[in-house]
Amino acid sequence: MTSQELTVERYEGVADDQRILLLRGPITIETAPQFERAVHHENAETMILDLSDVPYIDSVGLGSLVAAYVSHQKTGRCLVLTGMKPRVRKIMEITKVNDFFVTLARHGKQWKRWLTPGRLKA
Repeated sequence: MTSQELTVERYEGVADDQRILLLRGPITIETAPQFERAVHHENAETMILDLSDVPYIDSVGLGSLVAAYVSHQKTGRCLVLTGMKPRVRKIMEITKVNDFFVTLARHGKQWKRWLTPGRLKA
C-alpha cells in the first residue's frame, strides 16, 4: 500500500443496524471520493469509523468527515469515531469540529466485541 491509498474494511455490528468501517490510509483529496462512497453505501443506524490506521487527514478529508456527520444527522442516524491518532485529533481540535462527533476511546480493538462473526464484503 502506498501512502496515498485508502482501504476500507466493513464489519457487521452485534445488531442489524450497526456497521463498523475500519479505514487504513490517509483521508485526503486523493482518497476522499473512495471514503465518501464507502460511507454513502452504508445505511446502518449506527456507523463506527475506526480511524486507528488513518495517519493523517487533509482539509478535503476533514470536509468529507463533516459531510458524513451531517448526512447521518439529517437522517437520524449516528456516526461514531474511534481510534483517532494525535495528528488527526489535533486537526479536528484546531478546526473546532471535534465537538460535533461522538467519539469512543479505543484500547486495542475493543470495538471487535461488537461484531458478529463474518466480515462484510468490501
